[in-house]
Amino acid sequence: MTSFADLGVDQDILDALAAKGIVDAFPIQEQTIPLSLPGQDVIGQAKTGTGKTFGFGIPVVQRLGLNPEPGVKALIVVPTRELAVQVYEDMDLLTSNRSTSVVAIYGGKAYEGQIDQLKAGAQIVVGTPGRLIDLAGQRLLDLSHATEVVLDEADKMLDLGFLPDIEKIFAKVPPVRHTQLFSATMPGQIVALARRFMNNPIHIRATDPDEGLTQANIKHLVYRAHSLDKDEIISRILQANGREKVVIFTRTKRAAQKLVDELGDRGFNAAAVHGDMSQEARERSMAAFKAGKRDVLIATDVAARGIDVDDVSHVINHTIPDDEKTYLHRVGRTGRAGRSGIAVTFVDWEDVHKWALINRALEFGQPEPTETYSSSPHLYSDLDIAEGTKGRIAKIPATGTVRTAQPKRERSGDAESGDGRSRRRRRRSGDSGTGDVVPSAHGEQTDPKAEGGGVHDGGGSERHDGNTAPARRRRRRRRPGGGGGNAPAAPAE
Repeated sequence: MTSFADLGVDQDILDALAAKGIVDAFPIQEQTIPLSLPGQDVIGQAKTGTGKTFGFGIPVVQRLGLNPEPGVKALIVVPTRELAVQVYEDMDLLTSNRSTSVVAIYGGKAYEGQIDQLKAGAQIVVGTPGRLIDLAGQRLLDLSHATEVVLDEADKMLDLGFLPDIEKIFAKVPPVRHTQLFSATMPGQIVALARRFMNNPIHIRATDPDEGLTQANIKHLVYRAHSLDKDEIISRILQANGREKVVIFTRTKRAAQKLVDELGDRGFNAAAVHGDMSQEARERSMAAFKAGKRDVLIATDVAARGIDVDDVSHVINHTIPDDEKTYLHRVGRTGRAGRSGIAVTFVDWEDVHKWALINRALEFGQPEPTETYSSSPHLYSDLDIAEGTKGRIAKIPATGTVRTAQPKRERSGDAESGDGRSRRRRRRSGDSGTGDVVPSAHGEQTDPKAEGGGVHDGGGSERHDGNTAPARRRRRRRRPGGGGGNAPAAPAE
């Protein structure tokens, strides 16, 4: 394999990469870096997960020099917030041994921090079109000296309708510049875009080494599943042998949140990323997933381009994507950096025609999804799931049954107030004073010393933690006996 040192990359960048265990270049990097370093405009085409960020990022950082003057000298435009964060982290790594500063500019976050970094002289901006145009329009972002320009995931930007915004951005950067465009696919609109805004670009397509490796490393399984059985099937897949991190894609935000709650109830450590969450919450979920604190990430397509994690072993399409491009972008979260992966797609009865189109476009040779249930033997054999596996790994105790006992200091304070006499009365009247579980007025098993119960002080009054239900029940139990303040207190729930 070719190392980054063989490509003429500066030593400080080599050191930053080596600190992360990155030494050898992927095919798209090997082909684009030598061309971009001298200033040749480049169109880089390769499937997702093949190292495109370093392919354009290393030339950008190296061409700016060790100590660039303050002010925006490089602009990297990306389609989504999640991808902006991912690219920012990679660029921050590349510049870690030099004075160059990187700032991420995207919506959903407060303006102030981003503006402060711009005013402090950040030289590289990674941003989404909307926020970039917004800040440029307020004259808070000066792009007139941005001689390094990158369009990343250009095909996705077209899909999201960003072409007018791209035109506005190019009107704000210098006419003489070094431009790089990277895209997984190359539709006619991308070619037209390149002709308008690039100077004699060289089209680099990482062909057999990249394309074959990506396809061969992903096992595609397509199941026609009943919607009511999907959660059980997924829960069993999550217990497959060798399973690492898993990304599950849903069609709607509501379905994503519902699945997070369901998997959490079944004992799995899942997080979500969808449009109903704040940007801060989405970033927390993504960070927890990358760090391994959560090993299942449930996402809508808004997050598909920003998940760059090498150890994703499975991608599950809870609902089938609308077209083959979305399918490729989703399943591209696994099988990254030369690793193997498994992609499982559920096809609802009414969506069989969608799979037929995807199958034809990608030439999978599987026109009919396999009818599959959580009990189907082939599910276990296809995914290496142990026989007898069920869809729940931890029994969650019912809430409100037995509560945690109060800390000792709180109980000792109660005793100083005379509540020890109350406990002695309860023991004499037949209530448990040892913490044994006894029946409550509703037939539940409860701990009479559990937190949350009121304590009768023997003088016709009660002290309580704010839960009024036990007090009302206690009064009902005292009325038949007519004993007033000397009646035993009911066990607390």
